[in-house]
Order: sequence, then structure tokens, then C-alpha cells
Amino acid sequence: MLGLVGAMTLVPNLIFGIYGGWLADRFPRKKLLLIIHSLAMLQAGLLAALTLSGLVEAWHILILAFVLGLVQAVETPVRQSFLSQLVDKEDLPNAIALSSSLFHLSRFIGPAIAGILVAVTGEGIVFLINSVSFVAVLISLYKLQIPVISDQDNQQRGLSNIWSGFHYARDHELIRTLLMLVAALSVFAGAGMVLLPIFVVEVFGKGPESLGTFLGILGAGSLMAALVLAGRNDYRLLERRVALAGIAVGIGLSMFSINSYYLLAYLILFVTGFASTTVYASSNALIQLSVPDHLRGRVMALFTICLHGMTSIGQMSLGSIADVIGARQTLLISAGMLFITSIYIAIKLHRVEQTEFGVK
Repeated sequence: MLGLVGAMTLVPNLIFGIYGGWLADRFPRKKLLLIIHSLAMLQAGLLAALTLSGLVEAWHILILAFVLGLVQAVETPVRQSFLSQLVDKEDLPNAIALSSSLFHLSRFIGPAIAGILVAVTGEGIVFLINSVSFVAVLISLYKLQIPVISDQDNQQRGLSNIWSGFHYARDHELIRTLLMLVAALSVFAGAGMVLLPIFVVEVFGKGPESLGTFLGILGAGSLMAALVLAGRNDYRLLERRVALAGIAVGIGLSMFSINSYYLLAYLILFVTGFASTTVYASSNALIQLSVPDHLRGRVMALFTICLHGMTSIGQMSLGSIADVIGARQTLLISAGMLFITSIYIAIKLHRVEQTEFGVK
């Protein structure tokens, strides 16, 4: 059921993510974000109301998870491409890293607080807080003053050009290879995190507070990686660091799958979070440096599909496998597959000429 709920959230990214990218290139991104986050607030409010009233059932959660996935399928490529309107191109990688830092800071603080609140007040209050928090997002977006970009794809009004980003990414070797790595990491590592609650209960004998702590440790490692990237001034050879980080995630997950020491799990999760965000945030920065503005939304939609959509495939698969052979064995196999795939992609990235920086 954990895998199914996760998949219901992420499958829409796989199916509809490319349409979200087309919307980002076709319509004003600020207005799109206002609409999207309003819908997200309503979704969270409905989940809170059902939970607090005691009426919530499993099928409610599945439907609302799917609705949230639809929202994210549009929001993620719009938000990612929106950054290019806020800063100059030379500052874009740092802006992406800072944005990632804030995202992972919330992952560090949020689960730790939520774990305590769930234990004390129950899930309904946490869902309600989540819904109310969107008010701040909407106010911030509404007050944000940005210039209207003239190179948005206003001439391509029909859906016939929706695959332009795919064709560009297919023919661009660096982007194509980075998307392969992001997809592999999502299938084998991102999906593996759906098994984390099982490890908390069955391996370490803990409760929701420890799950929140584990997620917080992952977020802390991710935050550190994003801050390191934000402090970089030179992005040469970054693609090689990305490949090494993918290999490190495979090693980290394999160690976590066989580990039985609670405190050691903290260290493993921190390193794994650091390495995984190095892959995601660095790939994001390199792709955005390589894509033209009028295709940014559609190419970033492919990034979203690889990041979130492919995770849904992994969650459905790993959740089913774990029911048969157990969580430990499933995560170990998944980590091994990621390790092998990352080595292959590292070889490919080593051969890719990064023409933007004149590095081979």
C-alpha cells in the first residue's frame, strides 16, 4: 500500500508531465503557479477535513494522492523554468542550488516536526497545517514583480509542438545522459525510500518519531549538498562529480539495507542524501545551462518525468517485490542495480564534451 500511494502521487508526472512543460512555455508562469498552488491548498484541506472528521478511507487517500500528482506534474516544470525569469543566466546555477537548499531545508525541518506532531496530535492536524501553509506561498507569488519574457513560446499555440523538448534532449548528448542518470536514480533509489517505514518498524523497532528523524537526516544531507553547489563559482567537470555521486548513492543504499545499527543508519542516510541531491541539483543546473529559453519548460518537464515519474515505476515494482522477498533484500537488489547503472553512465559522461565550458 505504501508503494501504491507513492505511485498514485508520481504516476501523473510520468503521463502528464510533458503537458506541464508545454504550459510553462506557453503561458505566464507566475499565473500558472498561483493557480497550481491554490489547487494544492484545496487538496491538502480536503485531506485534513476527511482525516479530522474520521471519514477518511484508503480510497480517499489514493484519489487525493493522484490529484496531488496532477498538481505536481504541472507545478514542477513551471517552477523550475520560472527561476530563469528571476536571475541572469550566469547566476542560474546558483539560483537553482539555493532553491534546492530551501526545498531540502524543509525536508530537514518538516519531517522532524511532523513526526512529533503525528505522535502527539494525529495526522489530521499535520494535514491542516500543510493546507494553511500555502497561504504564505500564494501571497509571496502575488506580490512578486517580474518582467514579462518576450521569448516565451507564444507562436507555438497548438499541442503539435509539445514534443519539441523531447527532440532537443534526444539530440543533445549531455542532456540525454544526465536524464538517464536521474531516471536511474529515481527508479532504484528514490523509489527505495518508500520502504523506509518498513525499516523503521521491522529493523529498528521504532515509531513515527524515528521515521521523521530518518527523513530529516536525509534532508540534512540533501541540504548540505545543495549549499555546496550554491557556493560554486566554477561548473567545469561538474558532470563527472554527478556520475560519482550516483555511484555513491548505490553504495550507501546497499550499506543501509544490511545495516542493523540505529546510529550508523543516521550517517548512511546523511551521505546518501548528500549524494542523491548532488545528482539531482547538479543535473538540473547543467541541463538548464544547456537549453534555450523557449524550450526550457518542456525540457524541464522531461527532468520532472525522470525525477518523479520514474519513481512511480520503481515504487510499484519495489513495493510488490518487498511483499515477496522482504524490504532488506529488495533494497539491496535495487542498490546493486543503481551501482551498475551509475558506472555505465559515468563512463558515458566522461566521454561527453561539455561545450558550454570547453571541457571534455
